Amino acid sequence: MATMGEAARGGTPGPLLGSGRTADVYALDDGWVLRRDRQGYGDAAAEGAVMAHLRRHGYPVPAVRPSGSRTDLVMERLDGPTMLHACVAGTLGPEEAGRTLADLLRALHAVPGREGPGTRVLHLDLHPDNVVLTADGPRVIDWTNAEEGDPALDWSTSAVILAQVAVSPHPLAAPARPMLAALLTDPSLLTEPALTEALRRRAANPTMSAEEVELLGAAGELVRSFLRTG
Repeated sequence: MATMGEAARGGTPGPLLGSGRTADVYALDDGWVLRRDRQGYGDAAAEGAVMAHLRRHGYPVPAVRPSGSRTDLVMERLDGPTMLHACVAGTLGPEEAGRTLADLLRALHAVPGREGPGTRVLHLDLHPDNVVLTADGPRVIDWTNAEEGDPALDWSTSAVILAQVAVSPHPLAAPARPMLAALLTDPSLLTEPALTEALRRRAANPTMSAEEVELLGAAGELVRSFLRTG
């Protein structure tokens, strides 16, 4: 199996552990993994810096090590299912999942940003497949979209992602609705301007299919129903 140094120098990594829309994750030695970007969308060095900042402030993210590459991120290997897999398996209910996502957003926005004390780090892709349920609690992964800004945009983005599933023919549409409701039950920072921006960004996301983009109108109306009743 490849060492971290060999992988960071462009060497062949270890076994493939999983693949997402834009990246593959490979095993390394000593409890670390390599996430290699296939599409060139992200900046691994910048993402690692955000994660290191959050970890220093006690936010639950994997440990990271510099790789010297824009495409390769070396990080701690996490043991446990994603929140999505736990929901599918029936070991985690949708309401609890939604409350956990809300707690993670609140905790994230309590961390001071790197650009100044008045700024906040935004994940901008926080959903059940980006939360790993470890024995030590949930850990948040995939900070490719992270930036600093208004927390309302983070809440709106997570709400839109769940709403897209809820209004789709996907088998997870039924649990996505109570998950969305639980996310937004307690006072959230959801606002109409932030929701509009979240919908615009989702529509422009190059990894989304035409079918997913078509769901945004109905998804937006579902999220707005919580604004009207909140």
